[in-house]
Amino acid sequence: MHDVIVIGSGPAGLTAAIYTSRARLKTLLIAGAQWGGQLMLTGDVENFPGFRRAVRGPDLITNMLSQAESSGAEVVFDDATSVDFSSRPFKVLAGGRTYEGRAVIVATGASRKLLGIKGERGLMGKGVSLCALCDGPLFKDKRVLVVGGGDTALEEALELSKFASEVKVVHRRDRLRATRILQERAFKEPKIEFVWNCEVEEVLGAGRVEGVRLRRVDSGERFELACDGVFIAIGQSPNTEIFRGQLELDGEGYVVARDFTRTSVDGVFVAGEAQDRSYRQAVFEAGMGCKAAIDAERYLERLGG
Repeated sequence: MHDVIVIGSGPAGLTAAIYTSRARLKTLLIAGAQWGGQLMLTGDVENFPGFRRAVRGPDLITNMLSQAESSGAEVVFDDATSVDFSSRPFKVLAGGRTYEGRAVIVATGASRKLLGIKGERGLMGKGVSLCALCDGPLFKDKRVLVVGGGDTALEEALELSKFASEVKVVHRRDRLRATRILQERAFKEPKIEFVWNCEVEEVLGAGRVEGVRLRRVDSGERFELACDGVFIAIGQSPNTEIFRGQLELDGEGYVVARDFTRTSVDGVFVAGEAQDRSYRQAVFEAGMGCKAAIDAERYLERLGG
């Protein structure tokens, strides 16, 4: 029996595990087989407090995991596959084992969305990618496309500019949604060009990416653009499917939270991008993990025993 089970190992989950462990609560962190969340796919992080110079996303998250373990958290590197919040103690199935906890913190985060177009899945790993940090070095002196117009898209483009000969950012609007500082850097980078008011309709290639078919959203004109790689950065969807029927979710699958961390089940709390559709910043998710941990501790104090 654990006092707290934390599901997820991004900034929210790891921070929660640090706080509950330091509160002398017996904590189990179900980190997942591909642990670490989206920071494991992030290059330089320049806005996390405490670092004068940029810190690499994987380095930051690895340090947080080490801190959780040194604080006393037990870590399991399996995926949670089902939960039962209908009775107490709560039950979480992971790696073929059932774990029981008096309280649960859901911090399963979100995953990158796909375009849902022809050629996308078939060429995944063959020129189609979701992670410039992971795959950028494979495109040295190659031509690549980034699809999207937010922070993630420009971060991908800037990372790819270290390797690729040219980077084209395809965006369906005529202006970006990204933060001003990222826009300034992208516009100054000579390797980065922008293809405005266009949508990608198909990824082209026989065995490897050879190009894309685009459609102009204003005129409907279709044309092809040659490239060696396509990086998709169009947003994300929450990793909450295992909680369907167990917790209240909204129409997009985000966990519905009250008072920031309280879910529809008393004793189950949520933090991070499983419920945050607005901020999507590591420091914010870490803060939410802290709050969820404190709320769980106070919940257990009220239960007694």
